[in-house]
Amino acid sequence: MRILHTMLRVGDLNRSIKFYTEVLGMQLLRQKDYPDGKFTLAFVGYGDESENTVLELTYNWDTDSYDIGDGYGHVAIEVDDVYQAAEAIRDRGGKILREAGPMNAGTTIIAFVEDPDGYPIELIGRKAA
Repeated sequence: MRILHTMLRVGDLNRSIKFYTEVLGMQLLRQKDYPDGKFTLAFVGYGDESENTVLELTYNWDTDSYDIGDGYGHVAIEVDDVYQAAEAIRDRGGKILREAGPMNAGTTIIAFVEDPDGYPIELIGRKAA
């Protein structure tokens, strides 16, 4: 078994695809409209779905925003250098929620950024082998 994807509902599909591809460096893997259901699905990630977990961006044609709620936490992305990744995201127009630095009560280096719909994304430094 493996995790295939995590689904996020988005209010503006083009804006979200642009963020995940241009700001976070993912690839748009596939996209399909479902006219009978009035929604579009777009899958983004860092590699082919056959070997990587990806994000499913769900755009409901009649909804332009969502309440995230207090049950949602975040999506985590491993990066080589959290300080450099956060700065690169900032340079590409991304919003930094928490600057890079050690986590509370620990030593792991993390940062948080926010996607266009307000979803937090945690950047975690790659662990040394």
